[in-house]
Amino acid sequence: MLYDNNPTIEGVKTMDEAIQGSVFFKENTATGTIPGIKYFYIESYGCQMNFSDSEIVASILGDVGYAPTRNMEESDLILVNTCSIREKAEETVRKRLKIFELIKKRRPGMKVGVLGCMAERLKKQWLEEEKLVDLVVGPDAYRDLPNLIGAAEEGGRMINVLLSREETYADISPVRLESNGVTAFISIMRGCDNMCSFCVVPFTRGRERSRDPYSVVAEANDLFQKGYREVTLLGQNVDSYKWNNPETNEHTDFGDLLAMTAAVHPDLRVRFSTSHPKDMTDKVLHTMAAHDNICKYIHLPVQSGSSRILEMMNRTYDRAWYMNRMDSIRRILPDAAVSSDIITGFCSETEVDHQDTLSIIEWSGYCMSYMFSYSERPGTLAARKYPDDVPEDTKKRRLTEVINLQRSISLNCNRKDIGKTFRVLIERDSSKSSAEFCGRNSQNSMCVFPKKAGLKPGDYVNVKIFDANSATLLGEIV
Repeated sequence: MLYDNNPTIEGVKTMDEAIQGSVFFKENTATGTIPGIKYFYIESYGCQMNFSDSEIVASILGDVGYAPTRNMEESDLILVNTCSIREKAEETVRKRLKIFELIKKRRPGMKVGVLGCMAERLKKQWLEEEKLVDLVVGPDAYRDLPNLIGAAEEGGRMINVLLSREETYADISPVRLESNGVTAFISIMRGCDNMCSFCVVPFTRGRERSRDPYSVVAEANDLFQKGYREVTLLGQNVDSYKWNNPETNEHTDFGDLLAMTAAVHPDLRVRFSTSHPKDMTDKVLHTMAAHDNICKYIHLPVQSGSSRILEMMNRTYDRAWYMNRMDSIRRILPDAAVSSDIITGFCSETEVDHQDTLSIIEWSGYCMSYMFSYSERPGTLAARKYPDDVPEDTKKRRLTEVINLQRSISLNCNRKDIGKTFRVLIERDSSKSSAEFCGRNSQNSMCVFPKKAGLKPGDYVNVKIFDANSATLLGEIV
Protein backbone atom coordinates (compact mmCIF):
# COMPACT_ATOMS: atom_id res chain seq x y z
CA MET A 1 0.00 0.00 0.00
CA LEU A 2 0.81 3.64 -0.36
CA TYR A 3 0.52 5.60 2.84
CA ASP A 4 0.54 9.24 3.82
CA ASN A 5 0.13 11.16 7.06
CA ASN A 6 -3.16 12.89 7.66
CA PRO A 7 -4.47 15.17 10.39
CA THR A 8 -7.09 13.83 12.76
CA ILE A 9 -9.60 15.44 15.09
CA GLU A 10 -9.81 14.01 18.59
CA GLY A 11 -13.45 14.82 19.31
CA VAL A 12 -16.58 16.53 18.06
CA LYS A 13 -18.38 19.00 20.32
CA THR A 14 -20.26 22.00 18.95
CA MET A 15 -19.77 22.85 15.29
CA ASP A 16 -17.74 25.97 16.04
CA GLU A 17 -15.48 24.15 18.50
CA ALA A 18 -14.97 21.28 16.09
CA ILE A 19 -14.17 23.50 13.11
CA GLN A 20 -11.79 25.72 15.06
CA GLY A 21 -9.97 22.57 16.20
CA SER A 22 -9.69 21.25 12.68
CA VAL A 23 -6.30 21.21 11.00
CA PHE A 24 -8.09 21.49 7.68
CA PHE A 25 -9.88 24.69 8.70
CA LYS A 26 -6.65 26.31 9.85
CA GLU A 27 -4.83 25.45 6.64
CA ASN A 28 -7.70 25.99 4.22
CA THR A 29 -8.90 29.48 5.04
CA ALA A 30 -11.34 31.26 2.76
CA THR A 31 -10.05 32.63 -0.50
CA GLY A 32 -13.33 34.31 -1.46
CA THR A 33 -16.13 33.07 -3.66
CA ILE A 34 -17.91 34.55 -6.67
CA PRO A 35 -21.73 34.75 -6.62
CA GLY A 36 -23.38 32.44 -9.13
CA ILE A 37 -20.58 29.85 -9.15
CA LYS A 38 -20.89 26.52 -7.36
CA TYR A 39 -18.02 25.51 -5.12
CA PHE A 40 -16.76 22.18 -3.84
CA TYR A 41 -14.53 21.41 -0.89
CA ILE A 42 -12.64 18.11 -0.75
CA GLU A 43 -10.58 16.33 1.89
CA SER A 44 -8.42 13.28 1.17
CA TYR A 45 -7.26 10.58 3.55
CA GLY A 46 -4.89 7.66 3.30
CA CYS A 47 -2.64 6.82 0.41
CA GLN A 48 -1.15 8.97 -2.33
CA MET A 49 -3.52 7.29 -4.76
CA ASN A 50 -6.44 8.92 -2.95
CA PHE A 51 -4.86 12.34 -3.27
CA SER A 52 -4.31 11.68 -6.97
CA ASP A 53 -7.95 10.57 -7.33
CA SER A 54 -9.12 13.81 -5.73
CA GLU A 55 -7.34 15.72 -8.50
CA ILE A 56 -9.25 13.63 -11.07
CA VAL A 57 -12.50 14.40 -9.26
CA ALA A 58 -11.66 18.12 -9.30
CA SER A 59 -11.21 17.97 -13.08
CA ILE A 60 -14.53 16.18 -13.59
CA LEU A 61 -16.34 18.71 -11.40
CA GLY A 62 -14.63 21.61 -13.15
CA ASP A 63 -16.09 20.45 -16.45
CA VAL A 64 -19.61 20.90 -15.06
CA GLY A 65 -19.08 24.33 -13.53
CA TYR A 66 -17.76 23.63 -10.03
CA ALA A 67 -14.74 25.51 -8.66
CA PRO A 68 -12.64 24.43 -5.65
CA THR A 69 -12.77 26.38 -2.40
CA ARG A 70 -10.68 26.21 0.75
CA ASN A 71 -13.63 27.20 2.93
CA MET A 72 -16.05 24.37 3.65
CA GLU A 73 -18.70 26.75 5.00
CA GLU A 74 -18.97 28.49 1.63
CA SER A 75 -19.12 25.29 -0.39
CA ASP A 76 -22.13 23.82 -2.17
CA LEU A 77 -20.61 20.35 -2.13
CA ILE A 78 -18.35 18.72 0.44
CA LEU A 79 -16.53 15.54 -0.53
CA VAL A 80 -14.33 13.31 1.60
CA ASN A 81 -12.07 10.85 -0.19
CA THR A 82 -11.71 7.92 2.16
CA CYS A 83 -9.31 5.14 3.11
CA SER A 84 -10.19 1.75 4.61
CA ILE A 85 -6.70 0.47 5.25
CA ARG A 86 -6.95 1.00 9.01
CA GLU A 87 -9.77 1.39 11.51
CA LYS A 88 -8.42 4.75 12.72
CA ALA A 89 -8.94 6.26 9.26
CA GLU A 90 -12.60 5.26 9.35
CA GLU A 91 -13.03 6.77 12.81
CA THR A 92 -11.51 10.03 11.58
CA VAL A 93 -13.83 10.22 8.58
CA ARG A 94 -16.86 9.55 10.78
CA LYS A 95 -15.91 12.51 12.96
CA ARG A 96 -15.54 14.68 9.88
CA LEU A 97 -18.99 13.66 8.61
CA LYS A 98 -20.49 14.70 11.94
CA ILE A 99 -18.91 18.13 11.48
CA PHE A 100 -20.18 18.39 7.90
CA GLU A 101 -23.66 17.45 9.12
CA LEU A 102 -23.66 20.45 11.45
CA ILE A 103 -22.39 22.78 8.71
CA LYS A 104 -25.09 21.47 6.38
CA LYS A 105 -27.78 22.58 8.84
CA ARG A 106 -26.50 26.15 8.51
CA ARG A 107 -26.28 25.96 4.72
CA PRO A 108 -29.47 24.58 3.15
CA GLY A 109 -28.89 22.88 -0.18
CA MET A 110 -25.33 21.81 0.58
CA LYS A 111 -24.59 18.17 -0.35
CA VAL A 112 -22.09 15.84 1.27
CA GLY A 113 -20.48 12.88 -0.47
CA VAL A 114 -18.15 10.04 0.46
CA LEU A 115 -15.69 8.88 -2.20
CA GLY A 116 -13.12 6.14 -2.39
CA CYS A 117 -12.37 2.98 -0.51
CA MET A 118 -14.92 3.25 2.31
CA ALA A 119 -17.75 3.77 -0.16
CA GLU A 120 -18.47 0.10 -0.82
CA ARG A 121 -18.12 -1.16 2.74
CA LEU A 122 -20.04 1.53 4.61
CA LYS A 123 -22.50 2.69 1.94
CA LYS A 124 -25.64 1.37 3.64
CA GLN A 125 -24.68 2.59 7.09
CA TRP A 126 -23.86 6.15 6.10
CA LEU A 127 -26.38 6.59 3.29
CA GLU A 128 -29.46 4.83 4.65
CA GLU A 129 -29.13 4.21 8.38
CA GLU A 130 -27.37 7.31 9.71
CA LYS A 131 -28.14 9.50 6.66
CA LEU A 132 -24.86 11.37 7.06
CA VAL A 133 -24.25 11.72 3.32
CA ASP A 134 -26.12 12.39 0.07
CA LEU A 135 -23.65 10.62 -2.24
CA VAL A 136 -21.56 7.48 -2.04
CA VAL A 137 -19.19 7.03 -4.99
CA GLY A 138 -16.58 4.31 -5.49
CA PRO A 139 -13.11 4.80 -7.06
CA ASP A 140 -14.21 3.65 -10.51
CA ALA A 141 -17.40 5.75 -10.70
CA TYR A 142 -16.09 9.32 -10.60
CA ARG A 143 -17.23 10.03 -14.16
CA ASP A 144 -20.79 9.57 -12.89
CA LEU A 145 -20.43 12.32 -10.27
CA PRO A 146 -22.26 15.04 -12.29
CA ASN A 147 -25.31 12.79 -12.71
CA LEU A 148 -25.27 11.69 -9.08
CA ILE A 149 -24.96 15.28 -7.82
CA GLY A 150 -27.83 16.39 -10.04
CA ALA A 151 -30.08 13.64 -8.70
CA ALA A 152 -29.06 14.44 -5.11
CA GLU A 153 -29.98 18.10 -5.65
CA GLU A 154 -33.47 16.89 -6.49
CA GLY A 155 -33.74 15.15 -3.13
CA GLY A 156 -32.30 11.70 -3.76
CA ARG A 157 -29.57 9.82 -1.93
CA MET A 158 -27.34 8.49 -4.66
CA ILE A 159 -24.84 5.66 -4.90
CA ASN A 160 -22.49 4.19 -7.49
CA VAL A 161 -19.80 1.81 -6.25
CA LEU A 162 -19.51 -0.38 -9.34
CA LEU A 163 -15.98 -1.55 -10.06
CA SER A 164 -14.54 -1.55 -13.56
CA ARG A 165 -12.03 -3.71 -15.43
CA GLU A 166 -11.18 -0.88 -17.86
CA GLU A 167 -11.38 2.50 -16.10
CA THR A 168 -8.01 4.27 -15.75
CA TYR A 169 -9.08 7.95 -16.20
CA ALA A 170 -6.19 8.21 -18.69
CA ASP A 171 -7.97 10.91 -20.72
CA ILE A 172 -8.64 13.19 -17.76
CA SER A 173 -6.16 15.95 -16.98
CA PRO A 174 -6.04 16.23 -13.16
CA VAL A 175 -6.49 19.57 -11.41
CA ARG A 176 -3.44 19.89 -9.17
CA LEU A 177 -5.04 20.67 -5.81
CA GLU A 178 -2.87 22.37 -3.18
CA SER A 179 0.06 22.01 -5.56
CA ASN A 180 3.44 23.54 -4.87
CA GLY A 181 3.95 23.74 -8.65
CA VAL A 182 7.09 21.62 -8.38
CA THR A 183 6.06 18.01 -7.65
CA ALA A 184 3.07 16.03 -8.91
CA PHE A 185 1.61 12.54 -8.92
CA ILE A 186 0.81 10.57 -12.08
CA SER A 187 -1.39 7.52 -11.66
CA ILE A 188 -0.13 4.81 -14.05
CA MET A 189 -2.49 1.98 -13.05
CA ARG A 190 -5.46 1.18 -10.86
CA GLY A 191 -6.56 -1.73 -8.74
CA CYS A 192 -4.56 -4.66 -7.42
CA ASP A 193 -4.36 -8.38 -8.18
CA ASN A 194 -2.39 -9.23 -5.04
CA MET A 195 -4.71 -10.76 -2.49
CA CYS A 196 -2.75 -9.95 0.68
CA SER A 197 -4.85 -11.42 3.45
CA PHE A 198 -4.87 -8.21 5.55
CA CYS A 199 -5.73 -5.80 2.72
CA VAL A 200 -9.06 -4.42 1.46
CA VAL A 201 -7.69 -2.78 -1.70
CA PRO A 202 -8.62 -5.57 -4.18
CA PHE A 203 -12.20 -5.35 -2.90
CA THR A 204 -12.45 -1.56 -2.94
CA ARG A 205 -10.41 -0.73 -6.05
CA GLY A 206 -10.95 -3.82 -8.18
CA ARG A 207 -8.66 -5.70 -10.52
CA GLU A 208 -5.38 -4.37 -11.83
CA ARG A 209 -5.31 -2.42 -15.12
CA SER A 210 -2.60 -0.20 -16.59
CA ARG A 211 -2.70 3.06 -18.50
CA ASP A 212 -1.46 3.54 -22.03
CA PRO A 213 2.24 4.49 -21.54
CA TYR A 214 2.00 7.28 -24.09
CA SER A 215 -0.70 9.01 -22.04
CA VAL A 216 1.59 8.79 -18.99
CA VAL A 217 4.51 10.32 -20.92
CA ALA A 218 2.23 13.03 -22.34
CA GLU A 219 1.07 13.94 -18.83
CA ALA A 220 4.67 14.07 -17.60
CA ASN A 221 5.68 16.28 -20.53
CA ASP A 222 2.73 18.60 -19.91
CA LEU A 223 3.71 18.93 -16.25
CA PHE A 224 7.32 19.73 -17.18
CA GLN A 225 6.18 22.40 -19.65
CA LYS A 226 4.11 23.94 -16.82
CA GLY A 227 7.15 24.20 -14.57
CA TYR A 228 6.94 20.98 -12.56
CA ARG A 229 10.28 19.33 -11.97
CA GLU A 230 9.36 16.04 -10.33
CA VAL A 231 6.71 13.39 -10.97
CA THR A 232 5.87 10.31 -8.92
CA LEU A 233 4.42 7.38 -10.84
CA LEU A 234 1.71 5.81 -8.69
CA GLY A 235 0.23 2.35 -8.51
CA GLN A 236 -0.71 -0.14 -5.82
CA ASN A 237 2.06 -2.31 -7.32
CA VAL A 238 3.96 -0.39 -9.99
CA ASP A 239 6.25 -3.30 -10.79
CA SER A 240 3.34 -5.26 -12.25
CA TYR A 241 2.54 -2.47 -14.73
CA LYS A 242 1.97 -3.98 -18.16
CA TRP A 243 0.43 -2.70 -21.37
CA ASN A 244 0.04 -4.31 -24.76
CA ASN A 245 -0.59 -2.19 -27.84
CA PRO A 246 -3.64 -3.83 -29.45
CA GLU A 247 -2.50 -2.74 -32.93
CA THR A 248 1.19 -3.65 -32.87
CA ASN A 249 1.22 -6.11 -29.95
CA GLU A 250 4.02 -3.99 -28.50
CA HIS A 251 4.61 -4.84 -24.83
CA THR A 252 5.53 -2.21 -22.25
CA ASP A 253 6.55 -3.16 -18.72
CA PHE A 254 7.43 -0.92 -15.79
CA GLY A 255 11.13 -0.73 -16.68
CA ASP A 256 10.16 0.48 -20.14
CA LEU A 257 7.74 3.06 -18.74
CA LEU A 258 10.38 4.37 -16.34
CA ALA A 259 12.82 4.90 -19.20
CA MET A 260 10.15 6.57 -21.37
CA THR A 261 9.24 8.99 -18.57
CA ALA A 262 12.87 9.78 -17.74
CA ALA A 263 13.42 10.67 -21.41
CA VAL A 264 10.93 13.58 -21.19
CA HIS A 265 13.74 15.87 -19.95
CA PRO A 266 16.93 15.47 -17.89
CA ASP A 267 15.63 18.08 -15.43
CA LEU A 268 12.43 16.15 -14.72
CA ARG A 269 12.97 13.90 -11.74
CA VAL A 270 11.06 10.60 -11.69
CA ARG A 271 9.99 8.75 -8.57
CA PHE A 272 7.59 5.83 -8.14
CA SER A 273 5.57 4.03 -5.50
CA THR A 274 4.83 1.34 -4.46
CA SER A 275 6.95 -1.71 -5.34
CA HIS A 276 6.09 -5.30 -4.43
CA PRO A 277 9.06 -7.55 -3.56
CA LYS A 278 7.75 -10.42 -5.68
CA ASP A 279 7.74 -8.24 -8.83
CA MET A 280 10.77 -5.98 -8.36
CA THR A 281 13.04 -6.96 -11.26
CA ASP A 282 16.70 -6.32 -11.96
CA LYS A 283 15.56 -4.66 -15.20
CA VAL A 284 13.90 -1.89 -13.17
CA LEU A 285 17.04 -1.49 -11.05
CA HIS A 286 19.30 -1.29 -14.12
CA THR A 287 16.92 1.28 -15.66
CA MET A 288 17.21 3.38 -12.50
CA ALA A 289 21.00 3.11 -12.63
CA ALA A 290 21.09 4.19 -16.28
CA HIS A 291 19.18 7.48 -15.76
CA ASP A 292 20.46 10.18 -13.42
CA ASN A 293 16.99 11.73 -13.19
CA ILE A 294 15.32 8.56 -11.89
CA CYS A 295 15.60 9.02 -8.14
CA LYS A 296 17.62 6.44 -6.25
CA TYR A 297 14.89 5.63 -3.78
CA ILE A 298 12.67 2.54 -3.51
CA HIS A 299 9.72 1.92 -1.22
CA LEU A 300 9.79 -1.88 -0.78
CA PRO A 301 7.30 -3.01 1.91
CA VAL A 302 8.37 -6.08 3.85
CA GLN A 303 5.37 -6.12 6.27
CA SER A 304 6.99 -8.84 8.44
CA GLY A 305 10.40 -10.46 8.78
CA SER A 306 8.90 -13.86 9.56
CA SER A 307 8.41 -16.26 6.66
CA ARG A 308 5.56 -17.93 8.54
CA ILE A 309 3.70 -14.65 8.96
CA LEU A 310 4.44 -13.63 5.36
CA GLU A 311 2.80 -16.86 4.20
CA MET A 312 -0.28 -16.14 6.34
CA MET A 313 -0.34 -12.62 4.90
CA ASN A 314 -0.29 -14.18 1.40
CA ARG A 315 2.60 -11.94 0.41
CA THR A 316 3.89 -14.66 -2.00
CA TYR A 317 7.52 -14.25 -0.95
CA ASP A 318 9.50 -15.31 2.09
CA ARG A 319 12.28 -13.72 4.11
CA ALA A 320 15.00 -15.15 1.85
CA TRP A 321 13.35 -13.79 -1.31
CA TYR A 322 13.05 -10.33 0.23
CA MET A 323 16.70 -10.36 1.26
CA ASN A 324 17.66 -11.40 -2.27
CA ARG A 325 15.85 -8.35 -3.67
CA MET A 326 17.60 -6.10 -1.15
CA ASP A 327 20.96 -7.62 -2.16
CA SER A 328 20.19 -6.80 -5.81
CA ILE A 329 19.38 -3.20 -4.90
CA ARG A 330 22.66 -2.85 -3.04
CA ARG A 331 24.61 -4.43 -5.91
CA ILE A 332 23.05 -2.46 -8.78
CA LEU A 333 22.20 0.78 -6.90
CA PRO A 334 24.71 1.07 -4.06
CA ASP A 335 23.65 4.66 -3.29
CA ALA A 336 19.91 3.92 -3.18
CA ALA A 337 17.78 4.45 -0.10
CA VAL A 338 15.04 1.96 0.75
CA SER A 339 11.96 2.45 2.90
CA SER A 340 9.35 -0.04 4.01
CA ASP A 341 5.96 -0.84 5.56
CA ILE A 342 5.81 -2.83 8.80
CA ILE A 343 2.80 -4.46 10.49
CA THR A 344 3.12 -5.65 14.08
CA GLY A 345 0.78 -8.03 15.87
CA PHE A 346 -0.61 -9.86 12.86
CA CYS A 347 -2.71 -12.93 13.65
CA SER A 348 -0.80 -15.51 15.75
CA GLU A 349 2.43 -13.46 15.70
CA THR A 350 4.82 -14.76 18.36
CA GLU A 351 7.79 -13.11 20.02
CA VAL A 352 10.03 -15.12 17.68
CA ASP A 353 8.15 -13.71 14.65
CA HIS A 354 8.48 -10.23 16.12
CA GLN A 355 12.22 -10.65 16.60
CA ASP A 356 12.44 -11.74 12.94
CA THR A 357 10.83 -8.44 12.00
CA LEU A 358 13.21 -6.42 14.16
CA SER A 359 16.19 -8.25 12.67
CA ILE A 360 15.17 -7.66 9.05
CA ILE A 361 14.60 -3.96 9.77
CA GLU A 362 18.12 -3.74 11.18
CA TRP A 363 19.64 -5.83 8.35
CA SER A 364 17.85 -3.80 5.65
CA GLY A 365 18.79 -0.44 7.17
CA TYR A 366 15.64 1.32 6.01
CA CYS A 367 15.93 5.09 5.75
CA MET A 368 12.34 5.27 7.06
CA SER A 369 9.26 3.09 7.44
CA TYR A 370 5.49 3.36 7.75
CA MET A 371 4.73 1.35 10.87
CA PHE A 372 1.36 0.11 12.10
CA SER A 373 -0.14 -2.40 14.48
CA TYR A 374 -2.47 -4.87 12.80
CA SER A 375 -6.04 -3.62 12.34
CA GLU A 376 -8.47 -6.29 11.22
CA ARG A 377 -10.50 -5.16 8.21
CA PRO A 378 -13.93 -6.73 7.63
CA GLY A 379 -14.21 -8.82 4.48
CA THR A 380 -10.52 -9.61 4.13
CA LEU A 381 -9.16 -13.15 4.00
CA ALA A 382 -7.45 -12.65 7.37
CA ALA A 383 -10.72 -11.56 8.99
CA ARG A 384 -12.47 -14.65 7.62
CA LYS A 385 -9.71 -17.16 8.24
CA TYR A 386 -7.54 -16.11 11.18
CA PRO A 387 -8.49 -14.97 14.71
CA ASP A 388 -7.16 -11.54 15.65
CA ASP A 389 -5.56 -13.10 18.70
CA VAL A 390 -2.60 -10.88 19.59
CA PRO A 391 -3.57 -8.71 22.60
CA GLU A 392 -3.77 -4.99 21.89
CA ASP A 393 -1.17 -4.10 24.50
CA THR A 394 1.22 -6.61 22.92
CA LYS A 395 0.63 -5.11 19.48
CA LYS A 396 1.36 -1.64 20.83
CA ARG A 397 4.46 -2.75 22.71
CA ARG A 398 5.86 -4.44 19.61
CA LEU A 399 5.00 -1.40 17.50
CA THR A 400 6.86 0.83 19.96
CA GLU A 401 9.92 -1.41 19.68
CA VAL A 402 9.76 -1.25 15.88
CA ILE A 403 9.38 2.55 15.92
CA ASN A 404 12.30 3.01 18.32
CA LEU A 405 14.54 0.77 16.22
CA GLN A 406 13.59 2.54 13.01
CA ARG A 407 14.21 5.97 14.53
CA SER A 408 17.68 4.87 15.58
CA ILE A 409 18.46 3.49 12.12
CA SER A 410 17.05 6.60 10.42
CA LEU A 411 19.23 8.81 12.60
CA ASN A 412 22.32 6.75 11.77
CA CYS A 413 21.49 6.84 8.05
CA ASN A 414 21.14 10.61 8.11
CA ARG A 415 24.30 11.12 10.16
CA LYS A 416 26.26 9.19 7.50
CA ASP A 417 25.28 11.95 5.08
CA ILE A 418 26.97 14.68 7.12
CA GLY A 419 29.75 16.17 5.01
CA LYS A 420 28.22 14.98 1.72
CA THR A 421 26.88 17.27 -0.99
CA PHE A 422 23.59 16.47 -2.72
CA ARG A 423 21.69 17.90 -5.65
CA VAL A 424 18.42 19.06 -4.11
CA LEU A 425 15.21 20.17 -5.78
CA ILE A 426 13.79 23.18 -3.93
CA GLU A 427 10.13 22.44 -3.15
CA ARG A 428 8.97 25.19 -0.81
CA ASP A 429 9.75 27.28 2.26
CA SER A 430 10.69 25.33 5.35
CA SER A 431 7.74 24.83 7.71
CA LYS A 432 9.77 26.29 10.56
CA SER A 433 11.26 29.38 8.92
CA SER A 434 10.51 31.51 5.89
CA ALA A 435 14.25 32.23 5.74
CA GLU A 436 14.90 28.62 4.75
CA PHE A 437 14.04 26.38 1.81
CA CYS A 438 13.39 22.67 1.95
CA GLY A 439 13.60 19.99 -0.70
CA ARG A 440 14.56 16.37 -1.20
CA ASN A 441 17.64 14.76 -2.60
CA SER A 442 17.54 11.76 -4.95
CA GLN A 443 17.37 9.39 -1.97
CA ASN A 444 14.19 11.13 -0.75
CA SER A 445 15.81 12.69 2.32
CA MET A 446 14.32 16.06 3.24
CA CYS A 447 16.97 18.78 3.32
CA VAL A 448 16.58 22.18 4.99
CA PHE A 449 18.95 25.04 4.15
CA PRO A 450 19.12 28.88 4.26
CA LYS A 451 17.76 30.73 1.26
CA LYS A 452 19.93 32.55 -1.25
CA ALA A 453 18.82 35.47 -3.38
CA GLY A 454 17.58 34.63 -6.85
CA LEU A 455 16.54 31.06 -6.06
CA LYS A 456 12.97 29.77 -6.03
CA PRO A 457 10.98 26.50 -5.76
CA GLY A 458 11.66 24.38 -8.82
CA ASP A 459 15.36 25.24 -8.94
CA TYR A 460 18.09 22.67 -8.35
CA VAL A 461 20.87 23.48 -5.90
CA ASN A 462 23.88 21.68 -4.46
CA VAL A 463 23.54 21.41 -0.68
CA LYS A 464 26.32 20.36 1.68
CA ILE A 465 25.04 18.66 4.83
CA PHE A 466 26.48 19.79 8.17
CA ASP A 467 23.98 18.26 10.64
CA ALA A 468 21.10 15.77 10.78
CA ASN A 469 18.32 14.37 12.92
CA SER A 470 16.24 11.24 12.33
CA ALA A 471 13.92 13.02 9.86
CA THR A 472 15.88 15.86 8.26
CA LEU A 473 19.25 16.79 6.81
CA LEU A 474 20.47 20.31 7.60
CA GLY A 475 22.81 21.98 5.15
CA GLU A 476 23.82 25.00 3.15
CA ILE A 477 24.00 25.80 -0.54
CA VAL A 478 27.49 25.44 -2.04
